[in-house]
Amino acid sequence: MKSILFVCLGNICRSPVVEAIARLEFERAGIDVYVDSAGTADYHIGEQADSRSLASAQRAGYDASPHRARQLSAEDFDRFDAVLAMDNRNLSDILSRCPAPQHGKVDLFLRYAGVAAPLEVPDPYYGNDADFRRVIELGKTGMEKLIGRLRITA
Repeated sequence: MKSILFVCLGNICRSPVVEAIARLEFERAGIDVYVDSAGTADYHIGEQADSRSLASAQRAGYDASPHRARQLSAEDFDRFDAVLAMDNRNLSDILSRCPAPQHGKVDLFLRYAGVAAPLEVPDPYYGNDADFRRVIELGKTGMEKLIGRLRITA
């Protein structure tokens, strides 16, 4: 595994936070994996992550401040070894854009990581602080499982 793209709807809440968690946790584990994130929609291209996501990540020790939102592109399916969606809606959107021979590299982030339940990282955008903290918790759990999985297969 050399590269992972995390994908949510607008690329301002879930995927940039999970990207920041992944970047630091891979570094701590001594695993060299390039990570990035994107959104299925074009609502926020060029914008920073949502301020509530940035604050939640910062409180948990992760820096998502360099992030700028971008939209999923056709080239991403060639560039990344895994394209991981935060929820089933985004998974469906990604698969509808993905060339059929590359469908095998697309999955839900938590399922791919080996988390049994829940399988989706819920969108905190219309929620409260607890919803943003939940993204951090699920991101950390997913990365712990994924790092363990990668160590086994290495």
